Amino acid sequence: MNTFLRQTTKHLILSLTTMVAVSCAVAQTPAVNYLDQAWSAQDRADYYWTSQGSALLSYDIYLALEAVGTTDLFNSPAHSDRMGLLTEPLNLAQNPDNLPVGVAKASITVGQYKGTYAGLTCAACHTGQVQYQGKQIRIEGGASNRLALWDWLRSLSASLDSVSTDPEKYKGLTERIRAKGPVDEADLRKRLMADTALLRERVDTILLVPFNPGPGRMDALGLIHNAFTGGATGTLENVRLAAAPVKPPFLWNAPQSAWIQWSGISDNPLTRNFGETLGVFARYDLKSADPASGLFETTTDIRGMIKLEHLLRRLAPPKWPEELLGKLDEGRIRDGEKLFAKHCIECHTSYPYRWSEPRKGGMRGIENALVPQKIVGTDATQLNGVTFDPNPLIATKNLASYFEGKQAVSRGEFTTKIVGQMLERALKQTGPFTQAELEDMNGYAPAGTSAPVQSYKAGPRDGVWATGPFLHNGSVPNIYELLSPAAERSKTFYVGRDFDPIKLGLDTSGKKEGYFFDTTRIGNSNAGHSFEATKGPGVIGPAFSESERFALIEYLKSIPNQAARVTPYGNPKNPLIANEDPLWFNKKHPYSSPKPNPASAK
Repeated sequence: MNTFLRQTTKHLILSLTTMVAVSCAVAQTPAVNYLDQAWSAQDRADYYWTSQGSALLSYDIYLALEAVGTTDLFNSPAHSDRMGLLTEPLNLAQNPDNLPVGVAKASITVGQYKGTYAGLTCAACHTGQVQYQGKQIRIEGGASNRLALWDWLRSLSASLDSVSTDPEKYKGLTERIRAKGPVDEADLRKRLMADTALLRERVDTILLVPFNPGPGRMDALGLIHNAFTGGATGTLENVRLAAAPVKPPFLWNAPQSAWIQWSGISDNPLTRNFGETLGVFARYDLKSADPASGLFETTTDIRGMIKLEHLLRRLAPPKWPEELLGKLDEGRIRDGEKLFAKHCIECHTSYPYRWSEPRKGGMRGIENALVPQKIVGTDATQLNGVTFDPNPLIATKNLASYFEGKQAVSRGEFTTKIVGQMLERALKQTGPFTQAELEDMNGYAPAGTSAPVQSYKAGPRDGVWATGPFLHNGSVPNIYELLSPAAERSKTFYVGRDFDPIKLGLDTSGKKEGYFFDTTRIGNSNAGHSFEATKGPGVIGPAFSESERFALIEYLKSIPNQAARVTPYGNPKNPLIANEDPLWFNKKHPYSSPKPNPASAK
């Protein structure tokens, strides 16, 4: 299988090289309009470039590397834009090397991974930008519908392959690094070959996908699984096809939420964020003989994780900018609000939201409906993947002693045990932390709750106007189609950068440019969440008239109705308790509602 994957990857790299070589020079990005989401310019800079410990490749090599097929530096705004990374004006104080949004510098000062690296941080995937009539509107904490992570990693691997095998390109790389300081040729060559091999492993074996998922999508759970249980352990039989691409969720109010992820499986920000660092290329050791030899060591930056989580606690959802996207119709808003209250409120809320039972210290979280897939009817590929499989499918090999000698365990058991060991080591290395700090880092998550099974989370709708395309897998281009019968939705469409403020989402008005999205492919179904006259699985509401759809759209544009409104973290005044609200979906369907443990709230 590995030989086949290598041959396929070489073909894909050649195609990518040709694509980049013939691409036109990217025009200067127009000035960006920043909305008031309660963050200062310093907050934005901290979010964009605070490291979480991602160590994808050596920092000096990243800055000096040319993008394959071009004379552009890989880090240049032109190449970053081609790959869908957002760029910022040069800021010598906050970002002296002109990194794109979400690429950060990590300095590892101790341990086997000591060095300075470039890697991704959460801002790469969780920063959006709306483009309308040439205007660029930044959405902090939004879902990136531009970043082509699949292409970016392959481009990076191909660029490293090229410079490591071509003496002239290697000479140019060395000269660019030497222009900034002395170069140890032997050390540089050693690091270059190691970085090249690491990236080649990722694109050959870890990034195992049935097709290019396109911009703004990746099977994050599947790829983390492959890197964690397969690549890091050297146990390639644990690698699975990553066939459930999803769009990154928006992050405003995420720290305030009781349950996170599209599937609602996480209630603890510390473990969630630690797992995310593994997905954005922290380095870690699962091959050494024992902890004394380096087993469970990781480059994950716990302090950076905490800083970013605290930043997100005070991020507000984006208010519709009428001066940029058009005036709102107050009459339609009132009509849409009534329709929302009648047909949507069981699952989706808006400010001031529904809240959970008390967690530790009396803190509460926003309670979202967790709707079984068999009811909502949307694509089930993610829920049917190895992440949610209870069967013992994961070979333990050199880590078997941590599972009482069992040769195979479920993905959940493997992750719980091994991530627990890694996190414990990272906390000891970073700390000490007080009990209060630890409870805060864990989001006051209660013990004794069980994650929902085969369900999708229905989050609040404030700011959703800026998060298209829609459904967890990005298979519906706009809200108008989402409010339509599933059978009437586009079977194919192009994913470009232009925004449609009328239908609310991607502009698909006859344009045949961008990524071609085919809903018949695995993981791409646009079924479910349907509004139609019939009843049955996947039908969640009645058939709406065109005027009703546009009224709902206008209401969704109008929330939040106040800029910079930050949701109180854990301490809302006079909260509406979800379990006391007879309208809440999980009040009517308690079998899928997480059960709080009263003792844990003390």
